[in-house]
Amino acid sequence: MRKALLPLIIIIATSLLLIRIFYLQVVNDTFKLQSENNAIKIKYDYPERGYIYDRYGKLLVANQPSYDIMVIPRELKKIDTAEFCLLLNITKEFFDERMAKAKIYSPRLPSVFLPQLNKLEYAAFQEKIRKFEGFYIQKRSLRDYQITAGANVFGFITQVSEREIAKNPYYNSGDLIGKQGVEESYEKILRGIKGVKYIQKDKFNREIGSYKEGKYDTIAVQGEDINLSISAELQKYGEQLMINKRGGIVAIEPSSGEILALVTAPSYDPAILVGRQRSKNYTKLYNDSISKPLYDRGLLAEYPPGSPFKILTGLIGLQEKVINEQTTFMCNHGFSYARGRFMKCHGSGPHQLHNGIALSCNSYFGNVYMKIINKYLRPESAVNIWSNHVKSFGLGQFMGYDLPTGKKGKVPTGNTYNRMYPGWHWDSKTIVSNAIGQGEVLMTPIQLANMMATVANRGYYYTPHIIKKIKGEQIDPKYRIKHQTTIDRKYFEPVVEGLFGVFNYPGGTGNALQVEGIDICGKTGTAENFAKINGKRTKLQDHSIFVAFAPKDRPKIAIAVLVENGYYGARNAGPIAVLMIEKYLKGKISRTDLEKRMFEVSLQSEYDKYFKTKVDSLLIPKMEESPEN
Repeated sequence: MRKALLPLIIIIATSLLLIRIFYLQVVNDTFKLQSENNAIKIKYDYPERGYIYDRYGKLLVANQPSYDIMVIPRELKKIDTAEFCLLLNITKEFFDERMAKAKIYSPRLPSVFLPQLNKLEYAAFQEKIRKFEGFYIQKRSLRDYQITAGANVFGFITQVSEREIAKNPYYNSGDLIGKQGVEESYEKILRGIKGVKYIQKDKFNREIGSYKEGKYDTIAVQGEDINLSISAELQKYGEQLMINKRGGIVAIEPSSGEILALVTAPSYDPAILVGRQRSKNYTKLYNDSISKPLYDRGLLAEYPPGSPFKILTGLIGLQEKVINEQTTFMCNHGFSYARGRFMKCHGSGPHQLHNGIALSCNSYFGNVYMKIINKYLRPESAVNIWSNHVKSFGLGQFMGYDLPTGKKGKVPTGNTYNRMYPGWHWDSKTIVSNAIGQGEVLMTPIQLANMMATVANRGYYYTPHIIKKIKGEQIDPKYRIKHQTTIDRKYFEPVVEGLFGVFNYPGGTGNALQVEGIDICGKTGTAENFAKINGKRTKLQDHSIFVAFAPKDRPKIAIAVLVENGYYGARNAGPIAVLMIEKYLKGKISRTDLEKRMFEVSLQSEYDKYFKTKVDSLLIPKMEESPEN
């Protein structure tokens, strides 16, 4: 038996090898196709990208024809270079540079020599193309934007890089790929599948017909259309309100997690990243390190949340049973919590949860936070428990939305403070600035908006997402999953009443922002803002913050607005938030006084004041004892 084993193994191995050789040479001649590549010309047929619509079916992004001049260096004959350059309005240096690049990529494969000719440029070149052997026209489609808003939502398409080609064999030199926004997130769906045609050539390099009668040819498949969750009108309106301001607006539908608007300011017209000027315009946007139009502040900018964080302080205080609705703290224009340390406040007299929220009392929430931390023997354990409550609202982590960029924000833990204060016994007084969102907590505008959507839902949220519908496909089921917080539902009602009181309680910080016919719940915020300028810690103008949802019952929109250097919360962020809410719910504006003021407000002088000076770095402030406005 053992003697027969070795011959048996040899026979089986030889048989398998012969079967494989037969398959490759007779049944499947793909490798033969590759070996004959020198006699075959490959032509690609590029499909149209899928169209992009808004939540109501309004067309946002379509396509327009474009033409690339391709070159195969090996087939290039002697041409009149001067005439060629004059025809295409390029320099001899540019010609030589592009030819060198094409030869490095491949002498026998096509490369893009000059991309994105318009119809007139194409027509002029097509008339004389016979004089320039080795060059040919490749038809493609470029984006055709139907609105001037939403550049950060859409992203753009550009030529694929060598690194991406090496990583993904689908792409060849000169192919287009989506970058940023939904063009990147849904690239595979939007791009479609390109078709391939194999053309046989004779020994004189002339085309003589399809290889194998088109056996290996494939047909291009157009990209799928998608509907975004944004409202085109709301997005456009938000960008108009943010002209001459910097910051972000994020609006979410609480019942679904669908993003209704995602505004970053300043922004740009997406159409400038289409055509032959795309590279020049992109470079200009990229090099603008002051206003950063390519930086999506709604997703990437991390700010101290300021007073909106008091909402979570109150909820955690209720859940941890260190307070109830009737718990009262005295306020004497502030809160003295340690020797020589005083947290300023506008209010005075006794405060309970309802008017503590409505009047944004620093003293009330400073006391609540210290009770939360002091409930446990070890402050490290207390902070970890507090931190877990905060994180259950989707904070301090990547949220899993369907956009290709984002930041985690920051929610400190006990270890955070052990590292910050090594060998020193820190306690609740050391970190009380967290109570009012001026400590080590950082949040992005989308996290603030999601926090308000969670409060609107009384304790749960759906992962925010920008996709609403994909033609012929289902959206990711993870966007249907309900995320519960660690706070019991019963504790949200008294907090919601306090948020309603911001607009309706006498002296409420949003009292001047009421909109007739809409019950809005909201919270003003003013976040201290510091930078290091010429090596010195310098106070800049405060950030203006406002978070809200409406209507109070069965809410349809939750929103966060942050205006950099925008003064106190009710001055700039508040009016923008209520205007966005009214625009979405009613389709028209009754608070034309607020609208007029917001269209006219420019904060450019504030930005010029600081950013003409060298800013070394922005600083995350410790708690500055300033009152909420």
